Amino acid sequence: MADARLTTASFLVLGIIDKLGEASAYDVKVEAARTVAPFWSVPHAQVYAQCDRLLKGGLLSQVRQESGRNRRVLTLTDQGRAALQGWLDDPAFVPVEARERGILKLWFGGRPQLLGPVQLDEHRRTLDDYEELASSVGELLTRGQRDALEFGIRYERMMVDFWQWVQRRDEERGDEDTTDR
Repeated sequence: MADARLTTASFLVLGIIDKLGEASAYDVKVEAARTVAPFWSVPHAQVYAQCDRLLKGGLLSQVRQESGRNRRVLTLTDQGRAALQGWLDDPAFVPVEARERGILKLWFGGRPQLLGPVQLDEHRRTLDDYEELASSVGELLTRGQRDALEFGIRYERMMVDFWQWVQRRDEERGDEDTTDR
């Protein structure tokens, strides 16, 4: 399988299986939801499809478990390990794709006074969750995991600041800015 055909979702699957040592597609899905979902979501169906692609491409190998539900357990092959390491070592910059629904709604004329309070509450809640996670298990995380959590904390602080700014600006303007919708 050529590296050009590998997507970020491919590397997410390889990375999780590498961290776990071995995993079923279901295990990958659960671990992704438990760990990386706050900053990189991947649809469940895509996890299964990626596992199949990577298996077919020789980056994963499988063993069928005899007991239980006869599920397949996946491990990285040498080729898969090399592909993952190559991706980890690639310093190429890829611009962030912020997928904030509230921002998209603002762009299309959503009312700040309607969006702001909910967005602000949710970003504050998420920030509180991340800060609690950092204080409760932060020392147990690897450096990279802690850095990713710090990114989440800083991102949520920025979003709280942004929505506070939107609300202040909206309060200062009153209803005078309704003509641009």
